[in-house]
Amino acid sequence: MGARPAVGRRAIEALLQTELPGARGQRLVLVDASYEDRGQEIEFTVRVDGQSRRVRLTDQDSLLGITDAWTRHSAAAAPDDDGVLVVTGQVPADQIGWDLRAHAVRHHPLAVDRAEIVKQLFGASDLDTRMIGERWLLDALLEAEPLDGWPRAGAVLTRDHAVRALLAARLGLGDTTSDSLDLDADTLFAWSRTPGGPARFAALAPAEREGISAWLAQAVGPAAPTLLALAAEGRGADTLPLAVLASAVLSSPSPEAAGFALGTLFGSALSSFEALRPFADAAAGVLTRWLAQAEGGGSQRADARDRVLDVLQHADRLAGEARLGPMLSADRLLPSGYRARLRHLATLLDGPVAPAEAALRDLTAHQLAALHTDSTETARTAVRLVRWLQGPEPQVVSVAQGVRDHLASSGWADLAVGVLAEGDTFLDPVVSDAHQRLIGAVRERRARLDEAFARRLALWTETASQQAPHGALLIEDVLAEAAAPLAREGGRPLILVLDGMSADVAVQLAGALDRRAWTEIVPRPRPAETAVRQAAVSMLPSITTVSRTSLLCGQAADGGQDKERAGFAAFWKKRHRQAHLFHKGGYEGPPGHRLAPELLRALASEDIVGVVLNTIDDALTDGREAARGRWTPDDIGKLRDLLNAARDHGRSVVLVSDHGHVIDRTTRGEQQNRADGVRGARWRVGAPGDGEIEVAGPRVRAAGGRIVLPWRDDLRYVSRQAGYHGGASLAEVTVPVITLVPSADLVPGGWALLPAESTAPGWWRDETETLSAPTEPAVPVAAAAPREGTERSAFTAVGANTPGERTVRSAPYRTQREFVRLAPSDKAVAAVLDALLAAGGKLSPGAVAAAAQTATGKSQRNPERFATVLERLLNIDGYPVVQLVESGRTVQLDKALLEQQFLGDETEKRDPL
Repeated sequence: MGARPAVGRRAIEALLQTELPGARGQRLVLVDASYEDRGQEIEFTVRVDGQSRRVRLTDQDSLLGITDAWTRHSAAAAPDDDGVLVVTGQVPADQIGWDLRAHAVRHHPLAVDRAEIVKQLFGASDLDTRMIGERWLLDALLEAEPLDGWPRAGAVLTRDHAVRALLAARLGLGDTTSDSLDLDADTLFAWSRTPGGPARFAALAPAEREGISAWLAQAVGPAAPTLLALAAEGRGADTLPLAVLASAVLSSPSPEAAGFALGTLFGSALSSFEALRPFADAAAGVLTRWLAQAEGGGSQRADARDRVLDVLQHADRLAGEARLGPMLSADRLLPSGYRARLRHLATLLDGPVAPAEAALRDLTAHQLAALHTDSTETARTAVRLVRWLQGPEPQVVSVAQGVRDHLASSGWADLAVGVLAEGDTFLDPVVSDAHQRLIGAVRERRARLDEAFARRLALWTETASQQAPHGALLIEDVLAEAAAPLAREGGRPLILVLDGMSADVAVQLAGALDRRAWTEIVPRPRPAETAVRQAAVSMLPSITTVSRTSLLCGQAADGGQDKERAGFAAFWKKRHRQAHLFHKGGYEGPPGHRLAPELLRALASEDIVGVVLNTIDDALTDGREAARGRWTPDDIGKLRDLLNAARDHGRSVVLVSDHGHVIDRTTRGEQQNRADGVRGARWRVGAPGDGEIEVAGPRVRAAGGRIVLPWRDDLRYVSRQAGYHGGASLAEVTVPVITLVPSADLVPGGWALLPAESTAPGWWRDETETLSAPTEPAVPVAAAAPREGTERSAFTAVGANTPGERTVRSAPYRTQREFVRLAPSDKAVAAVLDALLAAGGKLSPGAVAAAAQTATGKSQRNPERFATVLERLLNIDGYPVVQLVESGRTVQLDKALLEQQFLGDETEKRDPL
């Protein structure tokens, strides 16, 4: 007779739980099998019919041993003892006499039917026939049964259900109580990164490991065996990083050479070079999905980002150990590839802009560009500065033009310098040195611009006044020119004075506002002129006690808060309105209040309200700017709350400064400039020296009307601070004015919407950004006919026939228009379509409305509503030719659908696209 099958304790327990309930007092159980630990004698308890029964198990290979064991067990048992003796071993059943069988359950050795036991454990009435011959699976299910038992499986226990339950119990892959387990490459690779999962797999018996690996290869794919082989070797943490390297190697120019080096990293876990491809492909899919989570806006974004970077940095370390770095430098996923592209871009910042732009495109094409947001944006900003430096040298024709252009362009250069000055997050010395040189070149050009402006300012100041501003918006006229129009017909503007806000800060704050909540407006430009933000000229010196007081009083003045409150009330009283002005300490709420109740009552009233915020000016002293040059609304104390309150009360808002400031970018330890007649950080009396000008006239409100101001940003007359103001540079004298309305219905007469695309200068935008558009709708007046042999499509303009014009003349459009009430004019629709096509298919609702307004002269005060009407007009049968996307922030045109729906007949007469 052959060797008996070996059984474990769990199989014995299951057998006892099945047989003892009907045993009628028998306390001997003969088992037709050997115990897995041969020759052992153990004791344990088993639950039978809700009660614990003591069990003594002995493995015997002779009849004498069985007899002796039973004799000892019987002699030691008390009269009421229900303990059971279980005997396993190699003794054939026909050699056991009836003197022992008489005391045994069923009077003969019991066969252990693993399949039957497993079926009972799962509460099934039948078993998948494939399981009967899989001893590894049956033994594993018996051994791994949870304390509270296996979950019920229904009438038939399928092999897949059994293996999924085993995976949950053995490896922590899923939950044993779940009816199903979603197993895919994501789940398996994520499991490989858990602290205990791979170790539990490595501890399994070889047969069980092989069985699980084979099943997972079918369920998950051919990547599973390689992954599990690594886990079995205790290298679970290396699985995904190695798969990433495999993907990079297979995409490299010489995969064979790189694959040889990679093979040393895999060792025996890699069965063949052919096994790399499925392993790498599975990892690429997993990383792509994780990257999407990391780039998204959900609650798991930060965790996904950390998870991705941890894997990729680990992969980079492994590549370094195998000396794979040079072979994988062009990879689009590894951090080393991103850093190499970043460094390459840095080496091009001293040269022409075209190679730098190409390197930037290469950098943004890397899959980690969206994860390293700060570094990518810093690189993009550097290229913007290269573009600005290689553009035409800015000229200062007048003070009015100088401040307007500073807010529209050179102030953005100051913003870019502030971004670069923070330093790149990778701390690469090559990148840092390149940025330092670029900052130096920009400052040199800015110094020339400031000098030219200062000379214009000195001449202008001699005669400029409210009566003769010489084309400039004076700070004392801002309330009359920007706030008073909003107060017409019962309007209630909120004037927010951000003390010290320079142009670079203003454009950041305005750009960070939610365009769904706020619409920026500007005075309507003259024909053929472009809509631009308002920029005023500060008083001189550009300090708070002179400029802010003049702003709030509506006339040239100097003084403190009492003077400002009285002047503010008097200005509005002349216009038959009551007004309230809140300074620092007056608008902050007590404990439990975000804003002061007095301020909230004023906002709820019909009165005009003004609030002075000192965060920016205070930061110049405490050093905040020295660490970080970027500003958001949340950085300004209570600004977000004030804007929300204004919107809730239907108030328009004027964001205005009293003066700007310059940042100290001199070397640490550099002492202040020695000068006579010092009166402030950036102004004095006496004779002007290098980098200074003398100004005199009605707008000089200090020292008898004649002072000396520095235009160079590195001159200061006090101890080092983060920044200073008072001088004659563009950054200090320019006063940004940002006007916002919570609803397009509140746009006053003579004002127009300012599309988001029109706020940044042309050199700031580039093709790597999502939304890019011209400031004016591109409506060609006349276009030359294409040369013979060139492609023509429905979007080829012939003469004055632009695609938009041909659309509004098409029969489908004319038919659809009859069913849309209050449809915009054909001219407006044509202009919008042409503008969208010129912008690549995407514009903000404000830009769409501006395109229609430019074409017709009629203001579209509600851009979102206008876009909705366009949807009804152009989306025949529900096909989305035009639609609002990105939560209403973008109008998107589907070029192919436009051609199909409206220009199909024309296209048939032309060459296809």
